[in-house]
Amino acid sequence: MGVYLIRVPDIGEGIAETEIAEWLVAPGDLVAEDQPVAAVMTDKATVEIPAPVAGRVIACAAAPGTVLAVGAELMRLEVEGAGNADATPPATRPEAPPAPAPASAAAPARPEPPPPSRPAAAQPSAAPAQPCAIPDRPLAAPSVRALARERGLDLRQITGTGPGGRILRTDVESFEPAAARGGRRRNLSVEEIPVIGLRRKISDRMQAATAVPHITIVEEVEVSALETLRARLNARAAARPGAARLTLLPFLARAIVCAVADQPGLNAHHLTDATQGPARLRRFGAVHLGIATQTPSGLVVPVLRHAEALGLGETAAEIARLAEAARGGTATREELSGSTITITSLGALGAIATTPILNLPEVAIIGVNRIAQRPFWTGTGFEPRPMMNLSCSFDHRVVDGWDGAVFVQRLRELLETPALLFAEV
Repeated sequence: MGVYLIRVPDIGEGIAETEIAEWLVAPGDLVAEDQPVAAVMTDKATVEIPAPVAGRVIACAAAPGTVLAVGAELMRLEVEGAGNADATPPATRPEAPPAPAPASAAAPARPEPPPPSRPAAAQPSAAPAQPCAIPDRPLAAPSVRALARERGLDLRQITGTGPGGRILRTDVESFEPAAARGGRRRNLSVEEIPVIGLRRKISDRMQAATAVPHITIVEEVEVSALETLRARLNARAAARPGAARLTLLPFLARAIVCAVADQPGLNAHHLTDATQGPARLRRFGAVHLGIATQTPSGLVVPVLRHAEALGLGETAAEIARLAEAARGGTATREELSGSTITITSLGALGAIATTPILNLPEVAIIGVNRIAQRPFWTGTGFEPRPMMNLSCSFDHRVVDGWDGAVFVQRLRELLETPALLFAEV
């Protein structure tokens, strides 16, 4: 028998380090070749790491939430044959004995620490076998956890039938919670949940955004003409198999494309990297529209690329595809990065007004609130009309209030007179 070291692979796209989001196996488990053993986070994408060989899990590198560099030790397997431990360079081999020295005679026996020049995150773990999961945290894949959250189930109450007690999708689907007990009782339970994985990425980005001065402008939009047009187009699409249903988002995407053509400074990134000189504004000709999407794991922003080149139906179909991929956890890193301006919407739950937070380094975000029937003054009297508020936030370092107001008024004009969305003049 030998020891096989699994190291953090190079995921590409210049990723230098990843965060352990979840262990999918535990010490003592038998794993097959290509079986996922860990889920790691890169930006907002979760990637499952497969075992390159079959074996038995001996140890894991660290607890979930730990950041490891590419090339760092991830897991040890006991395998048939010699394994690959002997092929590991001595400077990084965890089982290499420390160099003899008189001063170390009284010190506890442990591996030689790596040279100071090695990055701290890249140091391989030399600790004894550790559990691959947080105590009391059941073993389950991210998609299974998402399904349990959707159904309001506690995984700790479900018995897993997979290897090592791992909870499978079928376990969640077949679980029936016990009937609630009658009577009211005090609940003294306290639960501490580590903020790791996607939740930590969101937390870090929101924390960074609070350092940017925001200005938010809220404007009311009368959308009766837009809703009439949308209903007629959907009625026509219903007669064509495979045609995408039009929500409000494709029209908003088109309106944003038209509005930033007049104000290209809002389709931009504000860059403040001190190593590259003074702050600068990077303006984009392409409109890569971020669509903020709520998923069982948290908020992610899949990107509608080149919205300026897509028709209404194409936009609707691509938004639907991206949303499905994001909610299913299958969106790629490329589909979750590179946006130049963002739309955020709470859908039917949307309030009267919101205060969107910028998706840095972008300088503008468009918040969409729910449509509701409200009194509308026609000049001679009040009529009930479908009304919607737009809540748009801007980076006040580079977008003045006047420029933000001009942008919002242009969006209002386009949405209240939707024929302008398709005008060539």
